[in-house]
Amino acid sequence: MPIARIEVCRPRSQSEIDAMIDAVYQAQCLALKVPADDRQIRFVQYPPGHFPVPPAKTDNYTVVEIQIFPGRSLAAKRLLYAEIARRFGELGIAATDITIILHEPALDNWGVGGKPASEIDLGFKLDV
Repeated sequence: MPIARIEVCRPRSQSEIDAMIDAVYQAQCLALKVPADDRQIRFVQYPPGHFPVPPAKTDNYTVVEIQIFPGRSLAAKRLLYAEIARRFGELGIAATDITIILHEPALDNWGVGGKPASEIDLGFKLDV
């Protein structure tokens, strides 16, 4: 049940937005083994001046933040980073213009169906 946010500093077309969302989704499916219908990805496009580009980056600079349940291996995370970078590269975004941040709140800090995630059957493995 990853919840992802893609943030960009310049306007994108709807087809670019769809492709970026799909790239993150496909990378999550491959690397994190998330269920096929688990697609919670938001796209945030900032107006000019609201997202300054860091030095040595271009106007393609993109930040991807993903909230995930804890338990994924470093190998799964490496694959996730590489897949997002590869897929964004196919869209014309260089790896040097991508920052990916994972947040792993404890299962007790996720409310799912009115209960802590630690108290329910998630229906998929976290130790991938």
